[in-house]
Amino acid sequence: MIDILSPPGLSVLRSFITPQTLCAFDLDGTLAPIIDDPAAVALPAAVRQAMQQLCSLAPVAVITGRGCDDARQRLGFMPRYLVGNHGLEGLPDSSVNLTELRVLIDHWASELHRLLPSSIIPELLFEPKAGSLSLHYRHAADPAAAHQALLEAIAQLQPQPRYVGGKYVENLVPLGVPHKGDALLRLMEHSGAATALFVGDDETDEDVFRLADPRILSVCVGTGRSTAARYFLQDQTRMVDLLAQLLLRSAAVMPGGKHG
Repeated sequence: MIDILSPPGLSVLRSFITPQTLCAFDLDGTLAPIIDDPAAVALPAAVRQAMQQLCSLAPVAVITGRGCDDARQRLGFMPRYLVGNHGLEGLPDSSVNLTELRVLIDHWASELHRLLPSSIIPELLFEPKAGSLSLHYRHAADPAAAHQALLEAIAQLQPQPRYVGGKYVENLVPLGVPHKGDALLRLMEHSGAATALFVGDDETDEDVFRLADPRILSVCVGTGRSTAARYFLQDQTRMVDLLAQLLLRSAAVMPGGKHG
């Protein structure tokens, strides 16, 4: 992988960004740092201010595992597109029935409470959403054992979910619904974007990275895991530096701006 803020990475970034580029971002671990309490996540002030500016210069999307209502109150800016639940909530012209999916999510949560060892359940955080279920095990006394117990219980669920790991979390999503890669492609089509930048940090974002679409410049935040992304950002604290580069380039390519 290539550091997107290295001279070769910046050269690619500057040549890639045009007025027809959709700038898309994950939320947790990307725009905002990962913290112990998911309910307390917030954008750093510098990131929020940079995103506010970027929204005035370029089409912006946030594609997150959080529900749209939850994500919206944390952003502090208004992206053109806000897509939640790993790609299935908030898509333009979507036919996904979130009410029906919530029944399934509640069923999975109930079954997991039955299937999991009772000693582990108090150590887990169940986060049911309209179209997905996130199971956090960060605070378990033995996270590895809790994770294994989770995987064994998930394997017994009917109907089987699609499950995608993250940082001390397993995300359960119904099979056949749009994922983040599907969502980004649909947003590009809807917005008329010729290209897209996507920045994400964990396994749920690999649905975008694995597209290997030459129209998409994918950047993975962090270097501690394998990824299909070609470019990386050293860690979440460098997001403000990446945004500064995007602001410079977006201002330069705006109609009437200084091109080149």
